[in-house]
Amino acid sequence: MSKQTLSFQAEVAQLLNLVTHSLYSNPDIFLRELVSNASDACDKLRFEGLNHPELYEDAPDLDVRVSFDKAAKTITITDNGIGLSQIEAVEHLGTIAKSGTRDFMAKLSGDQKNDAQLIGQFGVGFYSGFIVADKITVESRRAGLPTAEGVRWSSAGTGDFEVETIERKERGTSVILHLKDDASEYLNTWKLKSIISKYSDHISLPILMKKEAWKEGENGQPGEMVTSDEWETVNQAAALWTRAKKDITPEQYDEFYKQISYDSQSPLATTHNRVEGATEYTQLLYIPAKAPMDLFNRDKAAGVKLYVKRVFIMDDAQALLPVYLRFVKGVVDSADLPLNVSRELLQESRAVKAIREGCTKRVLSMIEDLAANEPEKFAAFYAEFGAVLKEGLGEDFANRERLAKLLRFASSTTDTVTVGFADYKARMKEGQDAIYYITADTQAAGKNSPQLEIFRKKGIEVLLMTDRVDEWALNYLHEFDDTPLQSVAKGAVDLGKLQDEDEKKAAEEAQTQFKPVLDKLKETLKDKASDVRATTRLVDSPACLVVQEGDMSTQLARMLKQAGQAAPEVKPILEINAQHPLVKKLEGSEHFDDLAHILFDQALLAEGGLPDDPSAYVKRVNALLV
Repeated sequence: MSKQTLSFQAEVAQLLNLVTHSLYSNPDIFLRELVSNASDACDKLRFEGLNHPELYEDAPDLDVRVSFDKAAKTITITDNGIGLSQIEAVEHLGTIAKSGTRDFMAKLSGDQKNDAQLIGQFGVGFYSGFIVADKITVESRRAGLPTAEGVRWSSAGTGDFEVETIERKERGTSVILHLKDDASEYLNTWKLKSIISKYSDHISLPILMKKEAWKEGENGQPGEMVTSDEWETVNQAAALWTRAKKDITPEQYDEFYKQISYDSQSPLATTHNRVEGATEYTQLLYIPAKAPMDLFNRDKAAGVKLYVKRVFIMDDAQALLPVYLRFVKGVVDSADLPLNVSRELLQESRAVKAIREGCTKRVLSMIEDLAANEPEKFAAFYAEFGAVLKEGLGEDFANRERLAKLLRFASSTTDTVTVGFADYKARMKEGQDAIYYITADTQAAGKNSPQLEIFRKKGIEVLLMTDRVDEWALNYLHEFDDTPLQSVAKGAVDLGKLQDEDEKKAAEEAQTQFKPVLDKLKETLKDKASDVRATTRLVDSPACLVVQEGDMSTQLARMLKQAGQAAPEVKPILEINAQHPLVKKLEGSEHFDDLAHILFDQALLAEGGLPDDPSAYVKRVNALLV
């Protein structure tokens, strides 16, 4: 193929401009990204080489080499991994088809620190070379292709790039950075070594640089450092998780986490263990400090990286952790799985089931340790991941009790999300036989709900559950430590021993004496309410809405409809306060129907809903105000 000049796709051109001028506050990251890409290329060769060992050609030992040329002002990063064909060079380096640039651009927030971590996450780390270079040349040959089918790709990072065929004896890729005038500090062995040590020390491949030695000056001339032709390994060249914990510093753990997660912050918690027995594996798992932007996307591929005998197999091995722990990052290295394991085989493997159970228990132990010993960190964790942790109630029966102990809520007595079920039980009033809770859209809506009035009057604490997942999750948790959980918005209010005989008698009398009004309300509101009854749960409000025990709440039904999902039609029960002046006004009123509909709609508004016909509601209220 003769030399061709091609244009970058629009999003790539935009990205290049951003990278060149504003994205990175720390330019050293370019070397981390390019060394990481080189390591990935070697991992891909290892994987393809499982079934095609001939791809190794005559070079079975894999490595990454970093060198520089002061005279030419270039830095070269070379790997002998899988390499690129001509087509792949164009697809990977010039279009969004492989780079994920479109998704990357959509996520940018304008915050340099946060945006910088995204570039590796979306596979566009190659372009970080333009932070320090005004031109990049890539020379490559894909494993298995003849030497006449190498490719040279080059660009100045503007609007286009050139591609041409070259002969290349070596398999793999060389990325040559032609440095800008203000980037000459990187033409220094010590500088490059220090960057590799900080960001890439964990990479299992050897990273090689040429040795330097001091040469004495002659005839009174000063001495100088000179580069030899001998290569030396400048990183540990051993996967971090394979090393003894005593030999790894907290800083090394943190840097490894940042490398695999593309996070700029240190993790909240770390665990590193070698598990031996029927199934042998090593786990290095992290809990991030912040949730990703797509935390609630359950369909997104998420999970830890899977290695088998230190050979990289796949990113996002979802079978190794349950979906509700999808925020966990890290590595699992198995000694038992076959090297050619597929995602389908992962679902069926007994060894994988054992690894999944072990990793789940280890993560929960980390969270329990935070809860017991580091309350500030636990509060930070729960603010970020508490909602997805609740999904485990319906997905992980074996650990349901452990999860229940970790849940925290606000309550009618505290606005902070710090109340656990055990805390609540310790404060229960004498004679109280249930843990009371209410689900609502917001804390304010829950705390001010009419359903809480009798509980507030009697000083009974009610948990406020405001996460979208709460009602679904509590379908799988009916009690805690032998104490039943009871929604205050479902079924008839029953305070048991906490309700005195006079209150019970008054409620029975109201139901009897008010029966004509109740019957008329039922008829008037038959299209809206499944029943109308007098209640003792209300103190200040005229009415409230509840549903039958076991039915879906009106709040959850609204939420499902807003999300475009099918939801059963919920006809709530209207409960009225027979002692309220507005309710008493119903008897004999010529505006009975209007008052009835206003009572219902106000009860709906009080719990965060909207009347089916807001204009009709306004007309009824206006008519009564005249």
